[in-house]
Amino acid sequence: MKVLNNPVPPPFKESIRCAEQNLYARASQLVGDREPRAHEFSVQLRGFDAARSGAKTGIPALIALASALLKKSVRGGLVLVGEVTLGGTIEPIHNAVRLAELAIEKGAKSLLLPVACRRQLFDLSDDMATKLDIEFYQDAKDALLKAITGQ
Repeated sequence: MKVLNNPVPPPFKESIRCAEQNLYARASQLVGDREPRAHEFSVQLRGFDAARSGAKTGIPALIALASALLKKSVRGGLVLVGEVTLGGTIEPIHNAVRLAELAIEKGAKSLLLPVACRRQLFDLSDDMATKLDIEFYQDAKDALLKAITGQ
């Protein structure tokens, strides 16, 4: 896998590495009979705000890699958030309300978050809650299915 940023921010490199290893380890669950090791991927981080480290982007990276192998697009207007460990565990997110507000500011239609974030979103204002469809995922496979099908 090539990461095209130069220099590569270390948090981004770590997230991509975890995503790649999860893709290899769970290939049969995520992409069926396709062999991820037989493909070459190029990845580039493009920051749209002040935070340009690429930290905690493991799930979005994993979904991007898997959807490329499946030749299925991630649905438009979706913001996907989360980090995955090498063991496949989804890490907690501690600022779900702020992420929802940023998604709205950036024009997102949907936000896909780990299910563990749902209680945090009680603090989201009513106005903000009506501007965004918020969905939750349990694991990487669930995130992939919801990202490409919207279900």
